[in-house]
Amino acid sequence: MKTIKTIDINAKEWFNKANGNSYFSATVTLNFAMDDEKSINIPIQYSYGDSFVYEAKKVLTEHNYISPVHTESPWQYCKKNNIILRTYKQKNCLKRELK
Repeated sequence: MKTIKTIDINAKEWFNKANGNSYFSATVTLNFAMDDEKSINIPIQYSYGDSFVYEAKKVLTEHNYISPVHTESPWQYCKKNNIILRTYKQKNCLKRELK
């Protein structure tokens, strides 16, 4: 992949009422609808608020799409590097929908 132009993060959230915890799974798509589009799946894990966005940045760092020297928030990183960041979280999903 030459350069990242867009990062799309689509997450699904499930709330475990019995334990009072929320969980998410997500798909991170780089360069959506372009010839060099690449997707990475994030498996189900504990979450709250916008932590799915930070986890996506962590996964992109682990896959060497983002250098570990960049410690700013995902929003700051994208703004600084002229990358379009789109995030979406579908709430109130069933646990089975997160797989």
